[in-house]
Amino acid sequence: MKSLLSFALLLAFVLAAPATFAQTTDAYESDAQDLVATLDAQGNFTVLTSALRDTGLDDALASGDTFTLFAPTDEAFQNLPVGTLESLSLEQLTEVLRYHVLVGTVPSQDAVTLDAAPTVQGSELALSTTDGVLSINDATVTTADIEASNGVIHVIDAVLMPELETKDEGMMEGESAMEIEDIEDDGEPTPAPQN
Repeated sequence: MKSLLSFALLLAFVLAAPATFAQTTDAYESDAQDLVATLDAQGNFTVLTSALRDTGLDDALASGDTFTLFAPTDEAFQNLPVGTLESLSLEQLTEVLRYHVLVGTVPSQDAVTLDAAPTVQGSELALSTTDGVLSINDATVTTADIEASNGVIHVIDAVLMPELETKDEGMMEGESAMEIEDIEDDGEPTPAPQN
């Protein structure tokens, strides 16, 4: 009789456990924010979140998919050469931002074991660790593992720049678009009009 009572108590505990776990999980999920809302709450990613919204990537990063975002701070954007952001087309800006995103959640404990990681932009990032400090290309992770409902954010101190295609792919280095358009059939440039 004693063993039957023990079995009944054990069975009741096992059946009750999933309900308790489900309540804890639901409470966590309702409090958690997506990646973009988490960046907004931090307060020092205004350039990044504005660019994400301008390109429409904020919707993708708020979706049900999970991502890892290497997030440059406002200061990192300010350290870019003057005019860098302004010179990018919307398509190029999108590519730059996609270069900061990995599919799936990669916490820092996993990132430090990697040499490279493919981005949603298509290129790979180089990862390295020196004296316990994680670097992504030429940027340093200053804060790791900021959790969001759909992934993780690692704060970096520089903007990651992929190689970007220009509209004039046939353009040789040092030539301007105007010089390319002004070449006549004989291969000689047409003199620019004098004002």
